[in-house]
Amino acid sequence: MSRALNRYGDSVIREVKRIVVETAQIILSNAKMLAPVDDGNLRDSIEMEVRMDGLKAKVQVTAHYAIYVEYGTGIYAVEGDGRQTPWTYWSPKLNRFVTTRGMSPQPFWEPAIDAGQQYFDREMGRLG
Repeated sequence: MSRALNRYGDSVIREVKRIVVETAQIILSNAKMLAPVDDGNLRDSIEMEVRMDGLKAKVQVTAHYAIYVEYGTGIYAVEGDGRQTPWTYWSPKLNRFVTTRGMSPQPFWEPAIDAGQQYFDREMGRLG
C-alpha cells in the first residue's frame, strides 16, 4: 500500500511539474509572439527560468519600457492615467526632436498570462 501511494504521489508530482513548465512555455511563446517588434529588444528581453526541478517557473520581461508598451502612454494610456499634454523628446533613431501625445497600448503580456492561466487551470483540473 505504501509503495502504491508513493508511486501515485510521484506521478502526480511529475504531472504538476510538466504543467508548470508547459504553462511557462506558453506564456513565454505567446508574449514573444505578441510583443511588437521595432528593434527586437522587447521580445528578446522576455525570459523564462525553471526552478525547484520544475515545481516553479518564472517568466519575466526585463525591458524597462515594457509597461509603457503594454498599457500605452499619454492620452492613450489605459484608464486615462497618462500625461494629458503633448511633450517633445530627442529621438536618436530619427536623429531629430519628436512631439507626441503618447502611444496606444500594445498588449502582449496580459494576453500571454491569460493563455497560460487557461492552460494551467484546465490541466490542473484534469488531475482532479
